Amino acid sequence: MTITITNHPDQHRYEAHIDGQLAGYCEYNVLSNAVMFTHTEVLPAFEGQGVGSALARHVLDDARTQATPVIPACQFIAGYIRKHREYLDVVQPASLRAFHIE
Repeated sequence: MTITITNHPDQHRYEAHIDGQLAGYCEYNVLSNAVMFTHTEVLPAFEGQGVGSALARHVLDDARTQATPVIPACQFIAGYIRKHREYLDVVQPASLRAFHIE
């Protein structure tokens, strides 16, 4: 099983597909000084297959590559960062406390 993730800037979301089917997505808003992740959802048929984690890794790696600070308003993304502290460097400093990541 391969999870393919693509960014759709016109829809403000990253989409994860498995075998050509939409498996999940992560919505975002581009701000002047950061990207705010607002909602992540895995479709019921694909739960428990690592789709959410793959999305989180991808969007955070993409933000790091673009040197864009992250505001993790999405509870899933914030929770992922809490568990994977190697992503603390991409979080906008003011957001660490606001989203209980410190």
